[in-house]
Amino acid sequence: MAKLEDMTLFDAVDSIKRGEIEREELLEAYAERIRRLNPEYGAYITVSGAGAASNREGIGGALEGAPIAIKDCICTKGLRTTCASKILSSYVPPYDATVVSRIKSEGGVITGKTNMDEFAMGSSTENSGFFVCRNPWDKTRVPGGSSGGSAVAVSARMALAALGSDTGGSVRCPASFCGIVAMKATYGLVSRYGLVAYANSLEQIGPMARDVRDCALLLNVISGHDPKDCTTIPGKKEDYLACLGKDVKGLRIGVPMEFFGEGTDSRVEKEVWSGIHALEGLGASWNEASLPSLKYALPAYYIIAMSEASSNLARFDGIRYGTREEDEGMNWEESFSRTRGANFGSEVKRRIILGTFALSSGYYEEYYLKALKARTLIRRDFERLFKEFDVLVGPTMPTPAFRIGEKVEDPLEMYMSDIDTVSVNLAGIPAISVPCGFADGLPVGLQIMGPPLGEGKVLTAARKLEEELGLELKPPV
Repeated sequence: MAKLEDMTLFDAVDSIKRGEIEREELLEAYAERIRRLNPEYGAYITVSGAGAASNREGIGGALEGAPIAIKDCICTKGLRTTCASKILSSYVPPYDATVVSRIKSEGGVITGKTNMDEFAMGSSTENSGFFVCRNPWDKTRVPGGSSGGSAVAVSARMALAALGSDTGGSVRCPASFCGIVAMKATYGLVSRYGLVAYANSLEQIGPMARDVRDCALLLNVISGHDPKDCTTIPGKKEDYLACLGKDVKGLRIGVPMEFFGEGTDSRVEKEVWSGIHALEGLGASWNEASLPSLKYALPAYYIIAMSEASSNLARFDGIRYGTREEDEGMNWEESFSRTRGANFGSEVKRRIILGTFALSSGYYEEYYLKALKARTLIRRDFERLFKEFDVLVGPTMPTPAFRIGEKVEDPLEMYMSDIDTVSVNLAGIPAISVPCGFADGLPVGLQIMGPPLGEGKVLTAARKLEEELGLELKPPV
């Protein structure tokens, strides 16, 4: 039997149900790793200290006894939820997010709240208001963002699986950089109730795990209609594990060449093409494709996301929500300014200011309205391609993980890192990042995109690729 920390989520739960291992034994093994490794890698902001007795309601459930990490922007009852921001440093929610309730009801145990870019605004987890998060494959490099802590927890064996949120690539980016699997589902497939809002029309909670089967298992648990979230899609839930036994013979793959544009590292390009050819060897076919509107994706995404953020974050003023600075003798405007100035990080301030500008009188039509029109073009381009292809494939990220501090002084260069991921959120379609190789010892992720509610096709292709490549994905922790 494999070491406890090297078991997959699926195998660990199966072993507990068979009586081969005890829940307490598994949870203590992970608690010990968190105690030992978290000070070095910074994956968790808050550790729950949850033991085997902490959740007895899910005995026999799909996640029985499994230690699951939760991104710190997803509410957990009685457990601090900070969004990695000083303004929420002492916030303890009185309720669980729907996804957390579903994990608990299936026997999952919450290990803690993971590090992230403040309010999910970033691509490296360097914008955390607390401390740096480090990549398990190379401690001098970023883990990606904004769900970097969740990716590190899974990759470094400090959790069996984790939840992140994906607004413009925030589960797929760190999955690519840390050598794990993560999925952004169709918009509305997973409830956002209890997710602290950044950009409502773009974000989606997503599963992060060591392999595709674990990712499908966690998606089974968290997906489905939620009456508390009017954006969720009604209807019967699909069993995503059932999709994994299918083959890819006859699968039509489109490869949009815009995903291999300027700035794509040649080593990444080589590994992604090797993955495409591996699928071809299994009976799939591929052809080059084009997404001409992709050139508008990055500016459209940032205008929409920042505009929604400027509205959503207005509530954090020290009165309705958040830490309040001493304001004796100040009027409301002075208190509001001082509180936000002292407790928001520089990137959050930048995005609020830019978003407020884009929505302001005289600029709304020039920026925000044009971004919405570009979003429609992007969605139509994807619709056109999915009439010809079953899935689309390209790199998840244009480069391997970069060094800590390398891009932090140049926001535009940092934003450019999202070039291959943001279009998926604008279109509301599903996409998965699955490891496809290495570039000088650093993991490279391949992104598979599908039509709306096409998670089954995406997971089928990802699982077959994973099995065919057979990569060793244990970092040198």
